[in-house]
Amino acid sequence: PCEPAAYVNLGRLLHDAGDAAGAARVYRDGLARCAPNAALLFNLALVLEDAGDVPGAIAAYRRALDCNPRYADAHFNLARLHEAAGEFRRAVRHLAEYRRLTVR
Repeated sequence: PCEPAAYVNLGRLLHDAGDAAGAARVYRDGLARCAPNAALLFNLALVLEDAGDVPGAIAAYRRALDCNPRYADAHFNLARLHEAAGEFRRAVRHLAEYRRLTVR
C-alpha cells in the first residue's frame, strides 16, 4: 500500500500517455497512503503545471522542498514559475539554490 516509487512510476506512465488527470489521482493516492514524499509531490507539480494550475504547482513544489530541501529540480522549476509571474526576488532565490546544489 505504501511504495512511493510504484506511485511515481504509474503516474509517470499515465502522464506520458496523456492522462494527466489519472496521473494526478495516482500521485494524490500515493500521498494519502504514504508519508509526504518529494518525488510524488514533484511529479504532482509537473502534472498541475501542465494542466495550467500554476498556484497548485507552486504549492506542490514547495511541499516537495519541505520534504527534501536539496531537490534541485524543484528549485529550478519554482524559479521558472516565479520569474514568469514577475516574482523576481523569489525566482533569484530558487535559481541561486539550484545552482548551489548542481554546480561543483
